[in-house]
Amino acid sequence: MQLDLRELHFDPQVFTPQEIEECLEDPFGVRLLPSDVNWTDEARYFCLAQTLHGRFLMIVYWSDGKLAKIIAVRDMSESEKMFYHRQYASMI
Repeated sequence: MQLDLRELHFDPQVFTPQEIEECLEDPFGVRLLPSDVNWTDEARYFCLAQTLHGRFLMIVYWSDGKLAKIIAVRDMSESEKMFYHRQYASMI
């Protein structure tokens, strides 16, 4: 999936496009679609994933299947890391 880097909503020095791509391609990443989408006209996806260097990121993005527009990105909270690890353990 390609990143739409035309309008950035994050600092590319703090969260590099490479890290975001790694997370979106993480086969063990957790991708969620909220059940209640009344707060937006477009579907927003949530991705909890790990970079190749071990950084845990939480990414909110929109995608049409080919292009991903990053809405927000931040480091995972401790509870999100626990959720990610539980999901990861259930996959292997």
